[in-house]
Amino acid sequence: MIKIYNTLTRSKENFKPLNGNRIKLFVCGPTVYDYSHIGHARTYISFDVIARYLKYRGFSVFYLQNITDIDDKIINRAISTGKDPLDLAREFEAEYLKDMESLGVENVNLYARATEHIEEIKAQIETLLEAGFAYETDNGVYFDISKYPDFGKLSNRKIEDLNVHRISPDSNKRNPEDFALWKKKDKELVWNSPWGAGRPGWHIEDTAITEEYFGPQYDIHGGGLDLIFPHHEAEIAQMESASGKKPMVRYWMHTGFLNVKGEKMSKSLGNFITIKELIKKYPPEVFRFFVLSTHYRSPIDFSHEILEQSQNSLKRIYKFYETIDKLLNTEKPNLREFSPDESSPHSYVHETGENQEQFNRLIEETRVKFLEAMDNDFNTPLALSLLFDFIRVINRNMQQGTISQKTLQEIQILFNDFSNILGFNFTSTSKNTNLTEELVDLIVDIRNKLRKKKDWELSDEIRSQLNDLDIILEDK
Repeated sequence: MIKIYNTLTRSKENFKPLNGNRIKLFVCGPTVYDYSHIGHARTYISFDVIARYLKYRGFSVFYLQNITDIDDKIINRAISTGKDPLDLAREFEAEYLKDMESLGVENVNLYARATEHIEEIKAQIETLLEAGFAYETDNGVYFDISKYPDFGKLSNRKIEDLNVHRISPDSNKRNPEDFALWKKKDKELVWNSPWGAGRPGWHIEDTAITEEYFGPQYDIHGGGLDLIFPHHEAEIAQMESASGKKPMVRYWMHTGFLNVKGEKMSKSLGNFITIKELIKKYPPEVFRFFVLSTHYRSPIDFSHEILEQSQNSLKRIYKFYETIDKLLNTEKPNLREFSPDESSPHSYVHETGENQEQFNRLIEETRVKFLEAMDNDFNTPLALSLLFDFIRVINRNMQQGTISQKTLQEIQILFNDFSNILGFNFTSTSKNTNLTEELVDLIVDIRNKLRKKKDWELSDEIRSQLNDLDIILEDK
């Protein structure tokens, strides 16, 4: 039974979807006015793994994410750069999708743009007006917070705390805490509405989009911890007031903050890191490993030193899988070729092994414990630690020559399952390693032909460039 920590109840609960094995999952997407940063990546990697695991457990998952492509930040950035706001939004949306692809975030079924759901937004606002939960002023339509007494139930904060989020209170509002559903505007980017030209507020786009695809109630809503108040509180107030159904969402899930060397990431502090900057220095899967090494609800502290540790740890897993793959694809494999320990004169892989039953138990125990960790609120750091424990035991037995071909096959199946859940392509890495060796052999062969033709200058250039890639070529 999967258990999920529900922010709404502050407790772990047995997971039970509203409709059989079908799961509706919504995660707040980016506002596309700039390049996405590693804090975004932390959230989206976490929910990608959550979606992967739910699918592995046999659920049918519809993962929806919105794209906020109309916002004051987008308009201000467009004005400063002389671009059309929608053109600017499309550029950064495309960059965001490239970032997600590079990080292996591939389980979102639909990215829904706010600008393509204006009619749904207007319809939800009309419903709130008719039900008496909203009102119109000279400059917009506002949600009347006094009509929704449950406001604050997700964050356990008071309505008065909303004042800190209202930088320029509208004197026409009934309450200082009321938030905008529609902003009346006459320039930049506007749409016609029953209340005049304008554009939607930020909160209303999410509930209008989820109502369109999921209805008024669904299974999981995710996002960063910073979105709980006031954004997610406003979503609950809007949807539950419009539909009259509670709860809007059965399970609320939130990722912890990502700090950089103990400080909140900020451009003013000079520690703001975009995804694109990061993956120029490290392979994307290294950052993915770094994210999964901490529980999704816990704060995570980023530093290049920790990322180096993550890279070394991930290399251990890849190297282990590569060794298993080579042993399975080598005729009469000798384990001494793959191990620094050459003390055993008979370190060969056997067709059958005396300890086959023992290894079967180990593989099954590892699988069970891994799934138990993931069942317990998606505990990826514990799941990863189990992999390393398993690798240590198997490496020790390979050195002793007590492992069989059948066991190697079962290990490979086990790790293929784990890689699909966590989003690491061990198979691809192994194939890439083989491909690299074949390419180097090809380059060396071409260089030998150049040397036979006495083209010393070009052959020396090839050797020099190989040396720059840490491939040392010696002529004997």
